[in-house]
Amino acid sequence: MQTAPRFFMEDGGLVRCGLCPRRCSIPGGGFGICGVRGCADNASGGAVIPFYGFISALSLDPVEKKPLYHFRPGTEILSIGFAGCNLRCPFCQNWRISQHTGIAGRRMTPGEIVSAALRDQSPSIAYTYSEPLIHAEFLLDCMAQARRRGLANVLVTNGCINTAAAQELFALTDAANIDLKSFSSGTYANVLGGNLAAVLDCIRLAVAMGVHVEITTLVVPGLNDSAEETERCADFIAALPGNIPWHVSAYHPDYRWNAPATDPEMLLNLAERAREKLRYVYTGNIANSGRFSDTRCLHCGAVLVRRSGYRVDTAGLAPPLDKTKHCRCAACGGETDITA
Repeated sequence: MQTAPRFFMEDGGLVRCGLCPRRCSIPGGGFGICGVRGCADNASGGAVIPFYGFISALSLDPVEKKPLYHFRPGTEILSIGFAGCNLRCPFCQNWRISQHTGIAGRRMTPGEIVSAALRDQSPSIAYTYSEPLIHAEFLLDCMAQARRRGLANVLVTNGCINTAAAQELFALTDAANIDLKSFSSGTYANVLGGNLAAVLDCIRLAVAMGVHVEITTLVVPGLNDSAEETERCADFIAALPGNIPWHVSAYHPDYRWNAPATDPEMLLNLAERAREKLRYVYTGNIANSGRFSDTRCLHCGAVLVRRSGYRVDTAGLAPPLDKTKHCRCAACGGETDITA
C-alpha cells in the first residue's frame, strides 16, 4: 500500500515529484532530471511512470560485487538494473544505463523477477547497476513479493531520496550499500547534482530502521581524495551505531571525467588511516589489496572470511546461535558483525 505521496499536482497541469531532494516540477509530456518520472502529455496532466518494470540488466552476481562483505558472504544474488538516475556524476562508471533511457532492455513483472530468483536458487535480490530508488513504485511491489517468498531485498543506491519515501522502501529492505560520494555539500550540489544532507539522513535512517548497511566511496583524484574530506567521511561512519563497513574504491577515467585513475598505494594508505577509526575498511577495484580484503574476528583475530577477488572462503564462520542473525567465529565462538 502506498503510504507516502510521491507526486503532487500543481497549477497549469504540472506535476511535482516528491521522491528525491530535487523535487522536479514536470510539464506535460516531460520528465524529471532522472528521465523516468514524468507528466502526462494532455490538458489534465497527471503523473506517469512509463519505465515501470523496464529492466536493463539481469545477472546472477556474487554478493561481494555489490559490494556487501558482511551480508550473506559467499552467496550469489540476482541483480537487476534499470534506466536513469537522479544524479549527474561526470565520472559515472555505469553511465551507459544511468545517464540514458533509450537503451536496450525488457519488461518484467515483479512476479517474474521473484520467480527468476527462486529458479536460480538465489536467496536475495539486488536492485542495482543504475539508480533503483527512482523506480520506487516498482521496487515496492517487487520487494513485497520477494519478502513474502522468503527472499532478501538489497538496495545499491546513491541515497538521494526524501525521508518519507525512504521509510517505505527501508521497511522492505534487508541490506543496502549506500554511496557516500563526497563529504562536501558543494561537490554534491555543483558537480553531482545531489544533496549531501539528504544522503546522510538516508544512511542514518537505514541504520535506525535495522537495515544492514555498508557504505561505498569512489575515491576520485582531485575531487574527494583529500585527507580532510576522507577523515570527515570516516568520522561520520564511526559515529553511526554498529560497526558499519566502509568500502573505498578506485576510480578509473570514464564518461566525462579524465583525471588519472586512483593510485592504489594512495587508496591503501587511506584505508590504513581510516582503520584507526573504523573496525572494517575494505579497498575495491585494485589488485593485491591484502588485509583490506579479509574480515577478521574482533575477539580473537582469526580470519572469518578470506577473499581473493570474488573468490570467497567462509570457513572461519560458524552459524548463528538460536534466533540471532549474526554468524559466530569458528575459532573462538564469539559473535561477529556478519549477517547470516
